[in-house]
Amino acid sequence: MKQALIIIDVQNDYFKNGKMELVNPQKALVHVNKLEKSFKARKLPVIYIQHINDDPDASFFGRGTRGALLHSALMIDNNVLIVEKQYPNSFLKTNLKEVLDSLKVEQLVITGMMTHMCVDSTTRASRELGYSPIVISDATATKDLGYGKNKVLAKDVQVAFLAALQTFAQVTTTEKYLSKIE
Repeated sequence: MKQALIIIDVQNDYFKNGKMELVNPQKALVHVNKLEKSFKARKLPVIYIQHINDDPDASFFGRGTRGALLHSALMIDNNVLIVEKQYPNSFLKTNLKEVLDSLKVEQLVITGMMTHMCVDSTTRASRELGYSPIVISDATATKDLGYGKNKVLAKDVQVAFLAALQTFAQVTTTEKYLSKIE
């Protein structure tokens, strides 16, 4: 089954001093990099998803801003595939499905940010489209959330969303994934 690595929204605004700083995005990036190396070594597609906000009043990811740029530690080369999106679901109003179909991809290995939003939306959509998704838990990051007067810590948001995603995808770690394919 041909796989593609999907790297969702690993952009500057999610890192230290960004406009929407997440909890431990750098740790997730280390695992994303390991997966990039593996996919590139096996000559499998790596697709970067970049969220761009065209609203001039955007609080983050504004078009043309430093925060909207893909993080410099990503292994972007001349053969890069970047899909620009404007919604949490990476398939919604983008050419991602067409790109995957043209590459004859059958399974997605999903990484990126934010677990509770774009990773969740894209994983569910990929399952509905028949791509048998694998979510790499330690290659994702999220943030603290709140509801009413309650604060939900990022670690709890992460666990809750990954637990729910097990219904739609295989959820594993970088180490376990790489040990199965190498």
